[in-house]
Amino acid sequence: MIPLTLAEVAAAVDGRLAGADPDGRVTGTVEFDSRKVTPGGLFVAFPGEQVDGHDYAAGAISSGAVAVLGTREVPGVPMVLVGDALDAMGRLARAVVDRLPGLTVIGLTGSSGKTTTKDLIAQLAVRLGPTVAPPGSFNNELGHPYTALQATPETRYLVMEKGARGVGHVRYLCEVVPPRISVVLNVGVAHLGEFGSVETIALAKGELVEALPADGLAVLNADDPRVDAMSARTQARVVRYGESERADVRAVDVTLDGRGRPSYTLVIPEGSAPVRLGLTGRHQVSNSLAAAAVGRELGLALPDLAAALNELGLVSTRRMDVFERPDGVTVIDDSYNANPASTGVALRALASMRGQGRTVAVLGYMAELGDFEREGHQQVGRLAAELGVDRLLVVGEPAAPIHEGATAVGNWGGESVLLSDQAAAVEVLRSELRPGDVVLVKGSRYRTWEVADALRADAREGATEGGAA
Repeated sequence: MIPLTLAEVAAAVDGRLAGADPDGRVTGTVEFDSRKVTPGGLFVAFPGEQVDGHDYAAGAISSGAVAVLGTREVPGVPMVLVGDALDAMGRLARAVVDRLPGLTVIGLTGSSGKTTTKDLIAQLAVRLGPTVAPPGSFNNELGHPYTALQATPETRYLVMEKGARGVGHVRYLCEVVPPRISVVLNVGVAHLGEFGSVETIALAKGELVEALPADGLAVLNADDPRVDAMSARTQARVVRYGESERADVRAVDVTLDGRGRPSYTLVIPEGSAPVRLGLTGRHQVSNSLAAAAVGRELGLALPDLAAALNELGLVSTRRMDVFERPDGVTVIDDSYNANPASTGVALRALASMRGQGRTVAVLGYMAELGDFEREGHQQVGRLAAELGVDRLLVVGEPAAPIHEGATAVGNWGGESVLLSDQAAAVEVLRSELRPGDVVLVKGSRYRTWEVADALRADAREGATEGGAA
C-alpha cells in the first residue's frame, strides 16, 4: 500500500483512532490474516462467531503492525475504529487508488473465463509496467479491496476480476475501484439460481461498462449478442473482439493441434500476425483476444503483442491444466469450478485431444443453477455423448441428470456410469486407464479436484518408481 499516516487512514474510512498515534505511518501491507502481517502493516480484524479477528489483534501488533482496523477496542492495541470493517476496507482501497493518478485500472467480468483472462491480461500488462492482479478468483467484496491495497506508487496497471451474485454487486466493486478499461467476456447461466434469469445476469454484468468515464474503454465480445448490446450502456469508446467480422481485434483461420492448443491469425486495424497459443481449449481463442484488445490499448505494438500472446501461460490452478503421466495418460485438470458453459468448452477440448486412446470425462455437480439445474446437467450429459466421449464418470447423486442426459442419446457408442463419490471415481480410473487415454476432471468445488489430485499423485509415484528402476 502507499504510505499513509493513521490519521489519513482514519479519515479515509470515516473512523476514529483509539490508543493510536495519528502520525504513525502504515508502510507495509494491509492484511486480514494475522499470520501474514509484516512490519509497518495494518491488520484488519473482522468480527465473527467462529473466528473473531480482534482476538488476534495483539499478536498482529507483536508481528509489527502499526495498528488494527476493527469494530471494537482491544486493550493495549492501537486501533482505527469503524462500524463495518469490510466497508472500511473498501473505503481505504478507494482512497489509495484515488491517490495514484498514474494507475490504469482494468476491470473484467463474465459468466465464465474471468480468472484465466484476468491472468492473461496481467501477463501482457506486466510487459509495460509494474502490475497487480488478484490471486485465483479473489473477486468479491473482500478480495477486491485487498487486491487494490497492494498497489504502490510504482504500480501502473491494476487488473481486477469482478464477480457478482446479484444486481448491484459489480456496481459496488466499481465504486471501490473505478475502472478505466472494462472487459465483458460473456453472459451465460452460471449463478442462474441467484440471479433468476439470463437477462438479469446481463443487467448485472453490464454495470461494469456503465461505470466507465467518457474517456474510458469498453472491451466487448462481438460473438456474444448480450455482451455486444452493452455498447449502448456506456459513454466510453468501444472496442470489440472475437471471430465476428465486426470485431476490431479478431481471430481468423483457427486450428487446434493434438493437445487442443489453438493457432490463429490475429487481425487488428494495424495489420495481422500469426499466433500460436500454449493454452489448451478452443475457448482460449476468445480469452486471448480479450487480452489482446487490452494489450493493444495499453500500447503493445502488433509484433510485440503477437509474441506476448505466444508466451501466455496458466497462472491460477485447476483451470485447463494439462499434464501427462509417465504411463501415457493425459489429464485435463479443470476442477476448480463448473457451469454448463464452461463444462461444454472443456468437453470440446477433451474431444479435440482424442488420440489413439479413449476420452474419459469425470464430471461432478454444477451448483447455483436454480430452476435450470436439472436441464443444465442433462444438457452437459447430452453434449458429452454427442461429442463422442468414450467413458463418462458422473460423480455423486446430485449430478445424476448428467448421466440421464448422456444415456438418452440413442446412437452414442460410449458408456456412462453414476458413481457415489470421488473415491469411487478414482478406483474406476485406476483400474481402467491405459496409455493414450485423455481424462477430463470438472466440477463445482464439490471435492471433484480430489480425483485430479489422485491422478496427479499416481503420476508422481509412477515417475518415482520409473526413476528407481
